[in-house]
Parts: sequence; C-alpha cells; structure tokens
Amino acid sequence: MSEHSHTGAPSGGSIGDGPADPEHDTTAAYGLDRSYVSSLTRRIVSTTGETAAVASPIGRRPLAHVPQSSPADVAEAFSRARRAQASWAATSVDDRAAALLRLHDLLLDRQEELIDLVLWESGKARKDAYLEVAHLALTARYYARTAHQHLDTVRVGGMFPVLTRAEVNRVPKGVVGIISPWNYPLTMALCDGLPALLAGNAVVIKPDAQTMLTALLAAQLLDEAGFPPELWQVVAGPGPEVGGAIVSQADYVCFTGSTATGRTIARGCADRLVGCSLELGGKNPMLVLRDADVQRAAEGATRAVFSNAGQLCVSMERLFVADQVYDRFVDAFVSRTEAMTLGASHDWSVDMGSLISQAQLDAVTAHVEDAVAKGAHVLTGGRHRPDLGPYVFEPTILEGVTADMECFGLETFGPVVSIYRFHSEDEAVERANHGPYGLNASVWTRDGARGRALARRIRCGTVNVNEAYGATFGSLAAPMGGMGESGLGRRQGPEGVLRYTETQSVATQRLAPISPLLGMSEETHAKVMTVALRVLNKLGRA
Repeated sequence: MSEHSHTGAPSGGSIGDGPADPEHDTTAAYGLDRSYVSSLTRRIVSTTGETAAVASPIGRRPLAHVPQSSPADVAEAFSRARRAQASWAATSVDDRAAALLRLHDLLLDRQEELIDLVLWESGKARKDAYLEVAHLALTARYYARTAHQHLDTVRVGGMFPVLTRAEVNRVPKGVVGIISPWNYPLTMALCDGLPALLAGNAVVIKPDAQTMLTALLAAQLLDEAGFPPELWQVVAGPGPEVGGAIVSQADYVCFTGSTATGRTIARGCADRLVGCSLELGGKNPMLVLRDADVQRAAEGATRAVFSNAGQLCVSMERLFVADQVYDRFVDAFVSRTEAMTLGASHDWSVDMGSLISQAQLDAVTAHVEDAVAKGAHVLTGGRHRPDLGPYVFEPTILEGVTADMECFGLETFGPVVSIYRFHSEDEAVERANHGPYGLNASVWTRDGARGRALARRIRCGTVNVNEAYGATFGSLAAPMGGMGESGLGRRQGPEGVLRYTETQSVATQRLAPISPLLGMSEETHAKVMTVALRVLNKLGRA
C-alpha cells in the first residue's frame, strides 16, 4: 500500500499537531481568517447566542464556531422565506434560469476556494472535491436550459374538441425544507435546492453540522448569482430539534441520510399531508460477468468502492464476480487497490482521503473486526492509518463474508467491500436483489445490450453498465433515487424539479355547455352525449 504524507495548506503553514504559535495557528494553516468565517456564519438564522465547534478531519484542528438555531429561529427563517417566495414566484422562468446560469459560471470561477473548503471540512481527496463542483455546475446548467420544458403551461386534450380548452400549470409548492448530509457537502447543499428555486419556491436548509461552512459558501454564491438573499435561509443545530422544526413547517421536505431518520421524516410529512423525497441507505451490488473486460472492471471497481473513502451513497459494497474471471479479477482489483495513494492531504496526488470523523472510523473498524473475528479473510487493507491522518482507514477487500457478519447486509459507508463468486447470472441477480435496499448497481460486460437487459432485473433506482456510478449520476436528464428502503422520490431529470410543484388543471368551456341545451331533456341530452362519445372513439380520440 503506497503511503502519502501530509502536503500542507493552500496559504502555507503546517496542519500537523504543534504548539499554538503563528505558524500553527488555525487561520494560518487553513487560510480561513476570522473575517472570512464570520462572513459565512452570519448567513445562519440564529438568536440563541450558542455555538458549536467545527473541526477538520485533517489534523483535528478547529475551523469555526458555528451559531446554533432554535425552533423559534427556524420559524423566523420560514417567515422570511415565505415573504421572499411570494415575489419570486412572480418572477419569470427566464429570469430564474438566468440566475442558474450565472451560478454555473461562479462555481467554475471559484472552484479552488470551494474545493479547499470541502477538503478542510470533509477530509476527502481533492479529485473527489472537484467532482462536487462539476456535478453542481452540471445541475445548474441542465435545469436552466430545460426550464421551459419542465415548467411551461401545457395544453392537453379537452373533453370535447374545440368546445373544451384544457391546460396544466405547474405551481410552486411554497417553501421547501432541505436537510443535507456531510459526505458531499457542496453538491448536496445545493443540488436539490436549485430545481426548487427554478420552480419558484424558497428554501430553508439545515446542512449537517460537520460541513456547515461549505454549505454557507454555497449560499453566498447564490446571493452573488442574483437570487434574492431571503429566498435561501440557513439554520443550524441538532437534527431532532432543528430538523424536526423544518419538517413541521415545510411545504415539501427533501432529505438525504439514513433510512431510520428517513422513516421519521416520512411519518412527520404524512401527518401534515405534505410530500417528501428521501435518498436513504444502500448496500450496492456490482456484477462482473464472465465476458467482462477484467482490467477495465477492476479499475471501475476501485472507483466504485473507494471514491470519497466509500462515503458515497451510491458506492459499491458487494462485488459478485463470475467463476470464469474471478481469480483474474481479484488479482487485478487487489493490485490496483494496493497501488492507491492515501492521506489526509490537500494535493491532487491522493487517490483516497480520510473518513470524516471518529464515529465513522469506529463504525468502519467495527465492521472489519467483526468480519475477521467470524472468519472472513482480508485480501488487502483492513487497518486504521493514524500515521496518514486521524481518520484514515486503508481501502479494504474482504473475502468469505457470510450472513452472520455485520458487513454482509448493513451499510458500512466506508472503504470496505465484500467479494463473492457466482456460478450463473440468475444467481448473481438474486443475490444482488437480496436485502431491503435498492439504490445503485453496476454491471460489467463486453455486451452492452446484455448488460442493459440484466439491469432491468436488478431492483435498484439506478444501474450503470460498464461504469461504477458516474454514468447515471452525471446524466442530469436521468432521474436518480432508490427503491425499497433506499428511499422515495427522485432527484435529477424532470422528476427532480416537478416534485417541487403542484399540478393545476385549468379547463375553459366554450360555445356549448356540458349540460342540456335550453329546453333539452336530460334523456335527450344523454342520447346526444352517447352519439358524441361513439364518434370520438371512431375518430381515435383519447
């Protein structure tokens, strides 16, 4: 396993442990001076006077003290958002789309600042942080360019040709509540909210406490792009308290996180008869078929499993490999994994970064130790690497995992994968569909048509053929979400924006009423209607 030592910070200075002198001061090390942090945190709606410390997984040094919100602050945030939404809903779709295109360019112009902040808060590899910027730019551009396609009033067939004009409007829900996770702090802070804004809504968001600064910088870019500042409200605090307050007031809720929390949110939304979309847990399968290009599949598996240190909802945690290529694939996959560079570092040479916290490290370690204690074999990895960073854990491949091991069916959400042989494709599909989750899957074969046919049999919301997750994740016109306990609803594509609208049907009746003409009896009217229905059917009308 290649090692990678610490490389320093963007504005100079060490980020290793050391005395509290100017060279080792937090602001010098991270390039985050107090005025910069203050400019971000003042965006939070907070009157409590309480703060929570945020520390970096790179060196464990503090980044900021983030103001905390109370339920009363959440109520104030919704009040402000509702006032702003009333005028925003009257803004033309063209003006809303233009703001998204300005944001697109701002994201690319400010990418270094964004990447640095994502790194300090999450500890991920720089290449993974860049992908957040790229995905968000793609999201902004897609919805801006397709705005009219999704949101314009549509004429539909009326009850009677000429006599009945019918059309369908898309009306904004109002104020959308978003509760976003820490694993992709930039992408997930904005990607669900951008289509909500495009549709004419306002947003109240509670980002995860571990990555507040990135979410706040994203909110600042929205201001700079020309969105009304009051339209995007940010609150901070414990999930049960602040998240619960959001669920109790939002007109629609969007959540990304654990299945257990998703159930709680769904119950709260059901009680209020408001909608929600939930991207939840997964235990994603990858299938390597007998005709797969082994080297290409091994490269794909490395990305599929270890991108963002496995802290990715759509990453692979179960690999099913055909007997015919199993040994060759394992050799290639282990070799590529052992060649990876690791580290909690700022530069581009790192292949895999750090886990985000001690809690995440403990969870990953527990899964590996449990598996080994019950007889699984570690083909490579399996160790905590404090020499590279406080929460760095080696990319780990396990063989011989059985149903009595925690990592067999529970989501690890770290750089750990279990690998299994299969004898037939029917068996592989059955094992891939085992369990309650259905988020993402991956199929590798030289025959694309065969791969697509197999994909239809896998109970997952997205399936990638000859790719890990990027093909579906980067195809913004394709909806993305889970089946089963992996969630409800979809982001991306038409569904990603239409979920934030109410469908309103408007029909105008002209010339003749839908009732008996003056002096006509109900019996005669029924006979006339029957003739008309027969004629319309013969004409092939819907």
